Amino acid sequence: MHALGTHLLVELRDCNPEILKDLNRVKEALVSAAKKAKATIVDVSFHEFNPFGISGMVVIAESHLSIHTWPEYAYAAVDIFTCGDIIKPETAANYLISQFESRNPSIVEVKRGILSFSNEKLPHKVCDAELQMVS
Repeated sequence: MHALGTHLLVELRDCNPEILKDLNRVKEALVSAAKKAKATIVDVSFHEFNPFGISGMVVIAESHLSIHTWPEYAYAAVDIFTCGDIIKPETAANYLISQFESRNPSIVEVKRGILSFSNEKLPHKVCDAELQMVS
């Protein structure tokens, strides 16, 4: 079974709360995770909430990495969605587990865009002629 993308749902429990409330460290961790996974960064956007908590997204050509932190619970929710075969989302996930010092992480992998149950591999980009055939 082939899919267009892999989506990792990363639960980071028992993290270092001081890291989770530091905007610069959270942002740098996600950007570095994308680079370590060999992703192509397109845009970066983060927001710090008052009194604490951070939400952010690193848009990559291959999809995205996002995070929402709850320092008061030592918890962060991370999504890593990648398309194609070049990017290694597991590399990004393991890097973030380390950076946030999560002592109780879990990762759930979801295959996205399962359009065919055959053994035919799906390209994650199609040309205009192929798009006309689909529509």
